[in-house]
Amino acid sequence: ASLFAGVGFATAIGVTLVAGLMRGFAGFGSAMLMAPIFAILFGSADMVVTVVAIELVVSLQLFPQVRRHADWHVLTPMSIAACAAMPLGVWLLASVDKNTIVTAVSAVIVAFVVLMWSGWKYTGRRSTAATVAVGALSGAMMATTSVGGPPVLLYLLSGNDPPHVNRANIVTYYFLTQFLLIVIVLATGVAGWEALARAVVLFPVMVLGAWIGGRMFHGLASERLYRNVALAILFATGLFGLTRHWLFG
Repeated sequence: ASLFAGVGFATAIGVTLVAGLMRGFAGFGSAMLMAPIFAILFGSADMVVTVVAIELVVSLQLFPQVRRHADWHVLTPMSIAACAAMPLGVWLLASVDKNTIVTAVSAVIVAFVVLMWSGWKYTGRRSTAATVAVGALSGAMMATTSVGGPPVLLYLLSGNDPPHVNRANIVTYYFLTQFLLIVIVLATGVAGWEALARAVVLFPVMVLGAWIGGRMFHGLASERLYRNVALAILFATGLFGLTRHWLFG
């Protein structure tokens, strides 16, 4: 079958557009939306390269707008720790089968949404040790599943920073970590170049969605509404990933 033919790729285009909207208006959630569906469509290793490459392009688009708001004291040790943990995640990606990764990433998404809806917040001190631990966990998760956001989001959103600082920190963290991950996964041969070609075709769809979503973010609707819409979409995606065996046999 052609790399870009059929229902699978049409599904990928639709999912990427919605993911872009979420990334543009909520600042998070795009990788979580794409990961379980792309793993089912394309396999787990190709999914990581495709999702992270698309995300990196969006990070490049958003980073210049937000960099002056980013908290580098937190982001620097977190990003270094994430990059150091990536080889472990890539080893897991090469060792664990696709269905296990789809189930794991879906469970992470559902747990993340439940925690966000419950109002739970990390109440510990933002020490360097805690920041490094969060970064390392996120880096390993990002390499195995393409979804490294939940630990970082829960950690960063636990503070008293205003929304524009949280958004800047999240965008900047992805910007600092994603390029290295793509290099590692391709250099080790875990995924092929077709995964990158797929990302090149899909990323204009993501950029369009992110642009529309960004315009919506600067509109009149409340941030709470945006966040709850994003979380509801993610919850449904996570549930689909967990229940697909019962749904389709």
